[in-house]
Amino acid sequence: MGDRRTDVRRRNPFGSRLLGAADQSARALRIRVQVLLTALLVTTNVVGAVLVFVISYFVVPAPRPSPATVLSLAIAVPVYVAAAVVVGAAVGTATTLRALRWATTGTAPDDDDRRTALRVPLRLTLMQAGMWLVATALFTLLAVVLQPSRALSTGLTVGIAGLVSCGVAHLLTEFTLRPLAARALAGESVSRRPRGAGVGGRMVLFWWLGTGAPVVGLLVAAIVALTDDGTSLVRLAVTALVLAGVILVFGFLLTVLNARSVVAPILSVHDALLDVERGDLDREVPVYDGTELGLLQSGFNQMVSGLREREHLRDLFGRHVGRDVARAAADGEVELGGETRVVSVVFVDLVGSTTYAEAHSATEVVQVLNRFFAVVVDEVDRHGGLVNKFIGDAVLAIFGAPVELDDHAGAALAAARTMAARLTAEVPEIGAGIGVATGEVVAGNVGHQERFEYTVIGDAVNSAARITDLAKDVDGRLLAAWHTVESAGDDASSGWRRHASVTLRGRGGETELAVPYQRS
Repeated sequence: MGDRRTDVRRRNPFGSRLLGAADQSARALRIRVQVLLTALLVTTNVVGAVLVFVISYFVVPAPRPSPATVLSLAIAVPVYVAAAVVVGAAVGTATTLRALRWATTGTAPDDDDRRTALRVPLRLTLMQAGMWLVATALFTLLAVVLQPSRALSTGLTVGIAGLVSCGVAHLLTEFTLRPLAARALAGESVSRRPRGAGVGGRMVLFWWLGTGAPVVGLLVAAIVALTDDGTSLVRLAVTALVLAGVILVFGFLLTVLNARSVVAPILSVHDALLDVERGDLDREVPVYDGTELGLLQSGFNQMVSGLREREHLRDLFGRHVGRDVARAAADGEVELGGETRVVSVVFVDLVGSTTYAEAHSATEVVQVLNRFFAVVVDEVDRHGGLVNKFIGDAVLAIFGAPVELDDHAGAALAAARTMAARLTAEVPEIGAGIGVATGEVVAGNVGHQERFEYTVIGDAVNSAARITDLAKDVDGRLLAAWHTVESAGDDASSGWRRHASVTLRGRGGETELAVPYQRS
């Protein structure tokens, strides 16, 4: 269930399917914003106006309105509501789209465009507040003229409903404009200051709109009742109940909308973190909030960018020095200096590469070398070894360092045999001698703190190179020191037989060599 919800949120990067995809076209974005913004603002204000009318003249106890009052209200209320809806929907939406023309045409925003985009919800809310302020004054004055006993309840009801409607409209406008805010905030630095009041200020503001204002209205009604000897307890009780209902219903609505506006960015980062944990370093989240939550989204994107860069460098490092060396270096396990290890060494050298290069083009030579190196690297990696160096047309591979290998001799022999067979089949244009030796070496980083490389130095390396030269003149072009065969496990050593004893260049004693059994 949790994975399903995560997939749904990933398909809806702005927290709702209504807002579309992050890569939607500029035309689709303009139509979507225009339709949603108009529908939400019109619905919010019409519902607010209907509630005001119902509460003021059918819920709050007062003398029954006169025919003249009813006629006046039947004309004034629809006319003003229609005018407010036209101004709020047509003028507000058109002004918004004009201010956000850069986003709906697909051009990059500058700093002024960003500021304008993030201030659009506030501008629309202030416009709504202005219309509700006019409505409060207009209908309070109308009540004073037509029926003074209704003046206070009318003013309080219209004013409080206006504040609550403005709060709802602000949150819905922010919701609708998330795709535009994301385009405005794309590429913004994580170190910038939050735009606007921030999460804390917004919480306080919407508490005031959803709870504080209705409570103030309740206090005013109570004070008036205490100073008016003619006020009935029934009227005061009904007023208190109505305002309490407003607090419960619309305060809860504002709290839910505000909570969703806070939770949506956090969930987007949470789901993206799960994807990164699974290894998806291409994951990013749209930054559509101008508060500290936007800093969180932007910070996540910069963090993943750093992880991608680090992984890229690790990949390049691993390609140059070997995955195991790179991993050990990243973990701080490899330092300048060496340690004594018993390892097995495989040395591979091409036969007649100079002659081949003289008879073929550079492109053909490079292609052959790449196929040769591909076979060698593939087999060394598959058997747990490390390709330590490419020396011209030769390769030095190590088994048993820097990562310990239980049967490094067996792994080296197995890799050499498979390598010889594959080179014969896959690189027939040119031959290669392969030598294998086991012995004590010094393995570690040599050089300087600012520039060093991982290498192995010792008799086993020299012996493998000398054996390789001899292997070029035997069938199969593969020789191994008999000591390596003796050091290997039974499975690996059973396929080898003694060949000859020779004195390798640079050594005083004889070295007994082995060749693999020829398979029929």
